[in-house]
Amino acid sequence: MTHSPVSSALAAIGDWPVDHAAAVVVGHDGATYGTAGDQRARFRLASVTKPLAAYAVLVALEEGALELETPAGPDGATVHDLLAHTAGYDFGERTVRAAPRTRRIYSNAGFEVLGETLEEATEIPFGEYLDEAVLAPLGMTDTTLNGTPAAGAVSTAADLARFAAELMSPTLLAPESLQAASTVQFPGLPGVLPGFGRQSDNAWGLGFEIKAGKNPHWTGSANSARTFGHFGQAGTFLWVDPELRAACVALADRDFGPWAIEAWPPLSDAVVRALTAAR
Repeated sequence: MTHSPVSSALAAIGDWPVDHAAAVVVGHDGATYGTAGDQRARFRLASVTKPLAAYAVLVALEEGALELETPAGPDGATVHDLLAHTAGYDFGERTVRAAPRTRRIYSNAGFEVLGETLEEATEIPFGEYLDEAVLAPLGMTDTTLNGTPAAGAVSTAADLARFAAELMSPTLLAPESLQAASTVQFPGLPGVLPGFGRQSDNAWGLGFEIKAGKNPHWTGSANSARTFGHFGQAGTFLWVDPELRAACVALADRDFGPWAIEAWPPLSDAVVRALTAAR
């Protein structure tokens, strides 16, 4: 496969209404299929922090520091619920809006509690655990957690390409752990996908949003239903398409809004077309 078709597709970020942007596409073997923009430029990730945080928690689960059904958060909720946004917390506050596992309420507060739960179990600050368990082993030297596990990381396209490769060919987790994380947890729960409206089945894995049957969606129409990842309010996204065996990262310095809803799906579709044509 040549890199030029994918790089040509990614060049569309040059037309985005942002000051700076960077993008990269990687394969399951970690090979770079195409890039655009400065791969070492650092961007706020906002909620693209959550997959990184979730991966650290998955490592803790494998190490035995936590269990999925460890109680955490509101009465009746567990680590499982915090990862899957089914604990019942409000988006930004620790107000309980629903009983656990009755609705999918996307929650920053839940991920903050998740981080505190890991800290209590390991007696290690969450940022330190994230670095030791995920960032350092993957060589993500330009990534730092400057705030909460929900939205506080800063990173680069180059670093997130390393993480995306890990999400296709795991080295830090057993394959079955990653399979579970990218499989819908508590299927059939309604909820709101931020920016894209109410979903009758707001599919989510363990820290990863799953495309499933959602429409509209921030990925492309050509992305498979198994595509998983996350987007962030800072104008960032990362998706992994297991059927395509490739991942795409795009970072920008303009907050999510109508521009992103218009720009992101066509970029993803162009990437899928380029990859498919090159194979």
